[in-house]
Amino acid sequence: MKIRFGLKTIVRDLSVSLIMAALLIAPVYGQQTATAPNSTTLSATEREAESKLNVDTIRTITSDLAKPDMEGRGTGLLGGQKAAKYLADYFAKLGLQPLGDNKTFLQAIQFTGTTVMPDSSLKAGNASLKFGEDYVLAPPLPDKKVDFKAPLVFITYGVVSPDLKRDDLANLDLKGKIVVLISGQPKNVDQAAWQKAANPQATLGNLLSKGISGLIITNVGSAQQPFSLISNYLTRRQVSVANAIRPNIPPRLLVSDAGAEKLFAGSGMTYAQAKEKAEAGETVSRDLGQTLSGTLNIKTDEGTGSNVVGVLEGSDPNLKDQALVYSAHYDAYGIDAAGRIFPGAADNALGVGEMAAIAEVFTKMSKKPRRSVIFLAVTGEEHGLYGSEHWAHNPTWPIGKVVADLNFDGIGSEVYGPVKQIVGYGAEFSDLGKTLDSVVAAEGDKIIPDPVPDEGVFYRSDHFSFVKQGVPSLMLLGGPDGDTAMWVAKARKWLATDYHSPADVVRPDWVWAGSKDIADIGLIVGMRVADADAAPAWLPNSPFKRP
Repeated sequence: MKIRFGLKTIVRDLSVSLIMAALLIAPVYGQQTATAPNSTTLSATEREAESKLNVDTIRTITSDLAKPDMEGRGTGLLGGQKAAKYLADYFAKLGLQPLGDNKTFLQAIQFTGTTVMPDSSLKAGNASLKFGEDYVLAPPLPDKKVDFKAPLVFITYGVVSPDLKRDDLANLDLKGKIVVLISGQPKNVDQAAWQKAANPQATLGNLLSKGISGLIITNVGSAQQPFSLISNYLTRRQVSVANAIRPNIPPRLLVSDAGAEKLFAGSGMTYAQAKEKAEAGETVSRDLGQTLSGTLNIKTDEGTGSNVVGVLEGSDPNLKDQALVYSAHYDAYGIDAAGRIFPGAADNALGVGEMAAIAEVFTKMSKKPRRSVIFLAVTGEEHGLYGSEHWAHNPTWPIGKVVADLNFDGIGSEVYGPVKQIVGYGAEFSDLGKTLDSVVAAEGDKIIPDPVPDEGVFYRSDHFSFVKQGVPSLMLLGGPDGDTAMWVAKARKWLATDYHSPADVVRPDWVWAGSKDIADIGLIVGMRVADADAAPAWLPNSPFKRP
């Protein structure tokens, strides 16, 4: 992310000779020498390009993609394909060359969708458990219905550790049983020792070796992520790449506190009591004395999703085989089983609109960039960066010739007002950071550190698919002038109420000029990368500077 503060002082002491040179050279050659990547002033060519970046393009494409008839642009669903065609038609209108399958703009990917149906039913003894309220199924979901009928056994944390002198499975017969464990750890336990002993993979492996038939995990919510939020996501359609290998493990349920109490009914101890004792360090494993029974009804669907890819060929015969990529994901969460549409306006129709406006400017330049420029609208980001991962592993341009990726994906903070603060995710790893610094300085704005480091944003969007292939990458995020904490608080509120929900719609109070500001930054950074003599490189201390 990048954030811009205030206007910087304009440099006044330009030499008359340099000004005259700029005036005289341009008419003679019809172009200016490429601006140095780290220049803290904008060239006349860059200022002209900015003036042509049309905020109405951003508004129109964002609004069109977020309309109800796009059906939430679901991955592998009709709405997603409708959005892909819309973007392919736009790329064709701009005059980009197709870079998809069979000389089209579309790169097809086959997906499998899986949904747990609301008519699924489970009982713990005689108590009914309601899907979505008492429990959800953890992904990856099975591809067919699951029948339950097995005794329930509580195994505390499920930890077996000689170092901690602890065996939560002692004297328990787990073969064919559904085990219930508490997520977390006891109070006052050595953190390092517990992390080693309670390694999830080792714990699950040990339980599988005991022959369990299912796993129920309790204590999965928190104040920041309550069970209701977890349920909101995990009751939706889940998506995977078609024919993906599914792990051969028993079904795993995540259970709310209320659902857990139903599991403990008649065991001689409430769930709350068991949790309290476990957190105090006691091992309270026991047979719960009742059977979990019922059926999870699973619906699967097969569908095609598409990346949308177009390219503007570079003008330099020695550099045009290299390419800069602009990326943004166009997918959202589609329509759920209840018929709710997820418009995905801020995340990420807005990012696609910004990328599209940049593409419009590049195609209208009288002098095309030296390197080729690829515009890549990807699908499947919300389910695991599937579209960008697919393109990175099945590139329609040699991945070794991709010099950088500039990614647009965010939470709509750029429309809070004119952008004056910039966060550049990935800027610290390559010399793209210096280019970004110079462009932001030239705009009179300010770069700030990641305001939400706890979110791990750098690893959560499509640029990271390029990073893993060794391509220096950058994702931009912008915010308004003033106290950073104020707009970050607004963003966190949006994350709690609108993010990945039907409420992520285009709003009348959006300041569209802010979206142009962030697109301007991306445009100029891209122009400098496309025209520089040398391609961007990883910094010597970057963890990604490796084969």
